[in-house]
Amino acid sequence: MAYFTEAFLKAIQLLLSFDSELYGIIFLTLKVSAIALVISCFIGIPFALLLFVKRFYGRRLLLNIVSTFMGLPPVVVGLFVYILLSNQMGLFGDLRLLFTTTAMIIAQVILALPIVTGLTHSALVSLDNLVMKTAITMGASPLQILTTMLREARYGIGTAVITAFGRLMAEVGAVMMVGGNVRYQTRVMTTAIALQKGMGEFQTALALGIILLMLSFVINFLLQFLKGREA
Repeated sequence: MAYFTEAFLKAIQLLLSFDSELYGIIFLTLKVSAIALVISCFIGIPFALLLFVKRFYGRRLLLNIVSTFMGLPPVVVGLFVYILLSNQMGLFGDLRLLFTTTAMIIAQVILALPIVTGLTHSALVSLDNLVMKTAITMGASPLQILTTMLREARYGIGTAVITAFGRLMAEVGAVMMVGGNVRYQTRVMTTAIALQKGMGEFQTALALGIILLMLSFVINFLLQFLKGREA
């Protein structure tokens, strides 16, 4: 227990040291995860709405694919993106995106998009059919109907966003593979923890892990607060 107490105190010490490298890692962690989350929501929520409203050939297959991809192993995603962006064998190798923050964002979008889509679709499915029938009866336009459904499902959509954010903040395999854990460029909290553990600096790794937990707690608290304010 003393070991964990010392690691906690070290985490506080690191935060209060205002070390530029540490805060750079924290900022990059938030930046990559936030951009990936916004892109995933921008694509995933309308796509989930489309899958809910429209009935078309292959819809059930798409829903099964989304459900399957919600549990994608990060290392598989990392390998897929690595191959696509590789200078030697990738389709997009000429863009030279490998070992950049852009590559990390691409990998995280692939991880978060199925979560946002799947959970948003589940939130829409759980809506009472009376909501749509009432909107139609009152002469609402198609856009107004869609807006009403999204508003009624906002708590479930909020849960989807929070869940996806948690997945992104905790991700290490994919970002390590496509980002390379380059100091001052692509090193984020999870890859910094992995690096310290690999060097045998277990207490420092644990201290960084505690900082990551604190960071995730604060962000999730704010998201839950915003979600609750709309109740």
